[in-house]
Amino acid sequence: MSSKPMTITVTSEFQRMFPPGVRRMAGFKAGDQVEVKASGGVVTLIPKLPVADDEYTAEQRRTIKAEVAEARKGPYHGPFKNAEEFAAYFKAYKRSRSSTKPQKIR
Repeated sequence: MSSKPMTITVTSEFQRMFPPGVRRMAGFKAGDQVEVKASGGVVTLIPKLPVADDEYTAEQRRTIKAEVAEARKGPYHGPFKNAEEFAAYFKAYKRSRSSTKPQKIR
């Protein structure tokens, strides 16, 4: 039987329960939110990741939302009409790159 997960805030008391090496590997710091689950005698601690609302201002979120909406308009396929056009471009690009190889110094 598993318990319902609960969220706790890492405090200095919480940190003293774990050796320093474990805390470093887990990345626990005071003030972090951690979800705790218990099932079958096993306790699992999962750091709660910050949500975008916590990381960006309202103005930054509006800018990001507008840029995503513009990107969704396309084009997604790139500047080529078909695979043959891409292949021809890539062959020409490869030829131009191979002719500009640096000379070996003897």
